[in-house]
Amino acid sequence: MKKLIKIIMAVLLVSLLSSPTAFAKSDNAKESLVAVGDSIPFGYNLGQTNQNPAKTSYPYVIGKLTDLRVRNLGVPGWQSDQLLTALQTNQKYRQAISHSDYVAVTIGSNDFLEILRAAATESGENQLLFQQILQQKLEESDVFENITQTIQEVRSLTDSPIVLYNVYNPFQLTDPLLHNVSDVFLTQIINPAFAVLAFSYQDVYLADAYNAFGNDQARYVLPGDIHPTEDGQAKLAEISLQAFGVY
Repeated sequence: MKKLIKIIMAVLLVSLLSSPTAFAKSDNAKESLVAVGDSIPFGYNLGQTNQNPAKTSYPYVIGKLTDLRVRNLGVPGWQSDQLLTALQTNQKYRQAISHSDYVAVTIGSNDFLEILRAAATESGENQLLFQQILQQKLEESDVFENITQTIQEVRSLTDSPIVLYNVYNPFQLTDPLLHNVSDVFLTQIINPAFAVLAFSYQDVYLADAYNAFGNDQARYVLPGDIHPTEDGQAKLAEISLQAFGVY
């Protein structure tokens, strides 16, 4: 009897392993959105704590509007090199992407903020020197190489459509110096590079956060902060759906 049971178990195991649908999604399984990046998809400062992603962050808003299952892998504080490393080496990220139906990438803001702060510190009150240092540091930065490799890494893991967010101006109109300087570099250097990057790959779509927020930081950016409000997250969800062509 024991020998018979072993034979039956072996036959069942072989049949499961050889069946192409044994571990496939059922026809009723929800499609999934995987969001990777920094504190923006995480929804930083929107929840009671920042221990877990906020349910009002844009990935969950998209999931609610479209009935998508959401995997939110945003990490507060991450820069472009950290996301790239995770996608290259972390199995949690790689498996999530490989099982995705849609991917949202939001990265680069922390790189640019670090460059902005460094330029301000080194230039002091000299505005001309500030702009020169900022330009130099942007040219020396690896941020766009990192983001390019990020898109390539995601594409190597899945053929799902990807939405890539550009950078909104996080500074309020009540802080005119930072707001105006950021506007110049976002419109002339940073966001054009995001557009070129998105248009260079098939099924990679640009979500234009910069123009979506415009100069309405009072509505879309938390006061005394750089992160989106709930209205800002809803706007980010809206432009992502528009980019994917499903809204």
